[in-house]
Amino acid sequence: MARPEFQTAGKEAGLQIWRIEKMDLKPVPKQLHGSFYTGDAYVVLYTTPAPSYYIHMWLGNECSQDESGAAAIFATQLDDSLGGGPVQFREVQNNESINFLGYFKSGIKYMKGGVASGFKQVVTNDMNVKRLLHVKGRRTIRATEVAMSWSSFNKGDCFIVDLGKDIYQWCGSECNRFERLKASQVAIDIRDNERNGRANLKMVEEGDEPQAIIDALGAKPNIAAATPDDEAVERTNKNKGSLYMVSDATGSMRTSQVAQTSPFKQEMLSPSECYLLDNGVDGKIFLWKGPTANADERKAAMSVAEQFIKDKNYAKNTQIQVIPAGGETTLFKQFFSNWKDKDQTTGPSKAYTIGRIAQVKQVPFDASTLHSNNSMAAQHGMVDDGSGKVQIWRVEGGEKVPVDTSNFGQFYGGDCYLILYSYRTGGREKHIIYTWQGLKSTQDELAASAFLTVKLDDSMGGSPVQVRVTQGQEPAHLMSLFKAKPMIIYLGGTSRKSGQSQAGATRLFHIRQSSSKATRAVEVVPSAACLNTNDAFVLKTPDALFLWKGVGASSEELAAAKHVCSFLGGSVTEVVEGKEPAGFWSALGGKKDYQTSRTLQKVVKPPRLFGCSNKSGCLIAEEVPGDFTQADLATDDVMLLDTWDQIFLWVGNEANEVEKTGSAKIAQDYVNSDPSGRRGTAVVTIKQGSEPPTFTGWFLAWDPKMWESDPLERVRANF
Repeated sequence: MARPEFQTAGKEAGLQIWRIEKMDLKPVPKQLHGSFYTGDAYVVLYTTPAPSYYIHMWLGNECSQDESGAAAIFATQLDDSLGGGPVQFREVQNNESINFLGYFKSGIKYMKGGVASGFKQVVTNDMNVKRLLHVKGRRTIRATEVAMSWSSFNKGDCFIVDLGKDIYQWCGSECNRFERLKASQVAIDIRDNERNGRANLKMVEEGDEPQAIIDALGAKPNIAAATPDDEAVERTNKNKGSLYMVSDATGSMRTSQVAQTSPFKQEMLSPSECYLLDNGVDGKIFLWKGPTANADERKAAMSVAEQFIKDKNYAKNTQIQVIPAGGETTLFKQFFSNWKDKDQTTGPSKAYTIGRIAQVKQVPFDASTLHSNNSMAAQHGMVDDGSGKVQIWRVEGGEKVPVDTSNFGQFYGGDCYLILYSYRTGGREKHIIYTWQGLKSTQDELAASAFLTVKLDDSMGGSPVQVRVTQGQEPAHLMSLFKAKPMIIYLGGTSRKSGQSQAGATRLFHIRQSSSKATRAVEVVPSAACLNTNDAFVLKTPDALFLWKGVGASSEELAAAKHVCSFLGGSVTEVVEGKEPAGFWSALGGKKDYQTSRTLQKVVKPPRLFGCSNKSGCLIAEEVPGDFTQADLATDDVMLLDTWDQIFLWVGNEANEVEKTGSAKIAQDYVNSDPSGRRGTAVVTIKQGSEPPTFTGWFLAWDPKMWESDPLERVRANF
């Protein structure tokens, strides 16, 4: 029997919040969403338009065992009433999941007290308030109620002195501009929601306090110095996980290890079992419920995870996510090297998309509308159709040597190249420098290619976009520069006159088309395991030339394969997948298993945004929660935007040297420590004010004039 409180649960998209009061559930009015009493427990439901569901139980630091127990029971009942399909999270004050924080873009407020201590819920329009909030954070904003006294203040942060009809934002003398901006969001939110717009907002600088603040807090003593942030220490191993299977064979839940360390394979998850993914080193535990696992195991999921945390002696505030098959979160999937999402449907033909992905609409590629469609430009990585001017140099002896135009489009694994692309857009000339690094090039050449790129960038006034490309990971736009010809990439060797090394007797080329219809042919190790049913391949042996057509190969891929054949010379034998002659397999060293699943057209993964900042003393990257906007780009930091195929480093105009020089290493470490085993993803460095559409298209309603006026002044206009 569903509780009456849950009758309306999940009926429409958005957020619903209940507070536990005397073991009962009471809805929290919308204007107070984002305010939590530290002595209480809450149940939060988020419904996406798909619909898919996220249930969070939030526990304040001072909430009682009874209340947290009640929250767990209600969360389970809510999960049942929604058919067991939601993802469930356990959230603990000050260590909430990125999903949860994303619901409250203007900050989370922690209020003192709770139901048990006789505190009443905040009332909207209450003009008799007297409270002091300490605001912290650059990406995730937390405003915590502190003692109403000067001793709570420090010079490095913002505080909100809330006196009901007057709300003062007090800024310490050492407080940073971007943090002021974020604190203003909290103040505006209190006025607009809690007071229904009926309070006055005032910005106050330390040393310039009005009489009302002195009356409320007494005479002002010396203010304490700025306190360093207790930033999370950078944990290099935080992406390590281990995988356990949960079983109740003996009547009590047991866990047995399946794999000691990530990345895992998706096949390890059997649909009839439940699994626990232990990422306790980063304060996270995931419990995955197989679709056909027995009901008791599925129901006990949350308590198994809680017991596991106790057994392992992990911190009490460890995050827990309980995940049904098909509802996997981005954080969970990143531990698997080969995760493929099925386009699952729940109920009558409703596509089941999860969370933020629902907002990334797939846009088919159409070159003719590129200049007007930034979202398409971003998804397909195309700033234009590749018809601009191309110049190519090879790195030789620490200098750059021009490559003959007849060899454009051919890249050798033993070389490094600089490609300068110039194009016009909106009446201005724009430039991109691609630095292509062969996998067999020497350390000296790699270093020289980086140095020469910077030199070229400087000589052009520092406005070009720089893209570092690792062999085999070429972005679509680079592939499109060679017009109708495919880009050809050789495994090793060099294009230098003297340095030509002998190519292998047997060579295999993999031809694949990007979503923007550009093709490339990449030389791979000649083994049958490299074949792929979705593509075309060319196999050259000492006495034969085969063109292998995979079932899913496109006509453009076949045309490109013919171009490669004409290049290699010899008469071509066309081979259809499934009808290969014996000579084909023997040239590849025998038949082997290869990729035969017709994968979905590239699933658009939700992009993620991180800020790289050393404001706390050490350089760290922290994720921006929720659907990010242009306003989340901190002009005094370097921001990292991960769109899966490419990583963008956006350099704010006021970023300091440490951030500028250190962020490239952060991007490198970020890719290399990706638990799914991603490697060599292209890293694109862009500067504030020179953003290409491949970057701006990931932001809704990008405003090119946003930084022409001071963002703080704009916020003050709302005061």
